Amino acid sequence: MIAQRLRIEFAKGDAIRFISHLDLMRVWHRTLRRAAVPLAYSEGFVPRPRISLAAPLSVGATGQAELMDVYLERRVSPLTLMKMLRPQMPDGLETSAVEEVPPSLPSLQSLVHSAEYSVTGCLGTASQTRTVVEESISEFLAAKEFPWQHRREDETREYDLRRLVFDIRLRSWDEGPEIEYSMTMNLRADTEGTGRPDQVLAAVGLPDTWVSIHRSAIVLQRRQAKG
Repeated sequence: MIAQRLRIEFAKGDAIRFISHLDLMRVWHRTLRRAAVPLAYSEGFVPRPRISLAAPLSVGATGQAELMDVYLERRVSPLTLMKMLRPQMPDGLETSAVEEVPPSLPSLQSLVHSAEYSVTGCLGTASQTRTVVEESISEFLAAKEFPWQHRREDETREYDLRRLVFDIRLRSWDEGPEIEYSMTMNLRADTEGTGRPDQVLAAVGLPDTWVSIHRSAIVLQRRQAKG
């Protein structure tokens, strides 16, 4: 039985940047269990904890405003939950806020609209210039479509990368022994598709140059609770 639904905002830091989405779910389950949080479980032969993350984060990326919904079988105030979690949080996870949301709202995943990223990278001095990269970004944003292929193991997916990108901005370009740059991206992350920063970099001529990818925000759609 579900008595309450709480939304946790948290940061995924460098210490766990290389764990997968599935492993992050396991880490959260262990943390919640050790904190004695009264989790609600699914019915069936193998009951599972009723927790859900807003959107997967690529392996190697960090995030500062990640979202997770937790369903409880007994009511707990948001402040109490914060206090319960604090001593159990592993390195690399930090809870920043907890709020109560109506249990009847659509699933957290279905509410996600887009995600904002900051990217830093490094490349050899002779491989690109700022002007060329800025022109590539302008051409990409001006294009009506940008056909793309994504290969994963034995499967190849073809889709329009342009419709997954709302905005790209080159923030800095510092030339020294090596070129260091920073960029921000606003990418689609809904049921129609999810943009990936590494693919966007490749599309504008900067493949395999990123040093850090950081998701700074997850933007949700506004929907009313059912009933």
